[in-house]
Amino acid sequence: MTVSVYPGVRTADLDVDVTQDLTKLYTDGITARKGAFTAEWADRMREDIEAAFEEARSRPDGAVGRGPNRWYVEIHPEQLRGFVDLVDHPWVRSVATAVLGPDYRIVELGFDVPLEGAVNQPWHRDFPIPEETRTERRLTSLAFNVTGVDTTEDMGPFEIAPGTQWDDEPDFAHGMFPPRERYGRYEELAVRKYPRRGDISARTALTVHRGTKNESSKARPVLVLGLDGPGANNADRHDTAVTRPFWESLPERVRRHLDCPVVEELTPLTQKHTIEGLVMGDA
Repeated sequence: MTVSVYPGVRTADLDVDVTQDLTKLYTDGITARKGAFTAEWADRMREDIEAAFEEARSRPDGAVGRGPNRWYVEIHPEQLRGFVDLVDHPWVRSVATAVLGPDYRIVELGFDVPLEGAVNQPWHRDFPIPEETRTERRLTSLAFNVTGVDTTEDMGPFEIAPGTQWDDEPDFAHGMFPPRERYGRYEELAVRKYPRRGDISARTALTVHRGTKNESSKARPVLVLGLDGPGANNADRHDTAVTRPFWESLPERVRRHLDCPVVEELTPLTQKHTIEGLVMGDA
């Protein structure tokens, strides 16, 4: 597949060369930058995730289930001390601009936490395939993931079926869940990922994937940063906001991509991005 950067973007204008990453995103549906941050940075990120997770689970609808013993929590940017480090990382900026164009928007910040006893999720994509992707083979959004732990086989690693972002099957339930009789294909294609602290991955959430069973006694928290290109509407499912002092502290290069209201006081988030088909796991 011949892949080019977003129309109007020049490779020479990007902070780092992401030509190979672009090809991987369009062929496999996922790419990664090893060692983008230090392990110490990832440990601080995990501390922030753990604090937000404890707070979210203390109130109704603060966390949403993604299967047995598996949770998703959306947070406000200033709950993450390393927010600017992440969104202003040269590799993140370059991948986002190359795929989504210079006007990409930051629409989601959250995390997934598979706890001990989490089971296999059903194979799925996170939302139905957009028309631009179906007809033009163009990606309109990206999800960046940063692990909070060094992932091992028994911790329920993320599993993805490369190349399936283009699957356009009318019998996908809700446009997201392939029928069980087709699981064999995804299991044959499946690749498990074992990121370490400090690694970043970028993927299209259309590539069919699942979380696997966590047979260890450890949680496997993963940060999620969601970006939209022009025309995508994933922001409709998210309610992040920033306070005025935080907004004013941000570099202009970050502010121009941050698609959220500026408020005088933050309100605890009630989770909106539910995926009903994941609640029971791979039953």
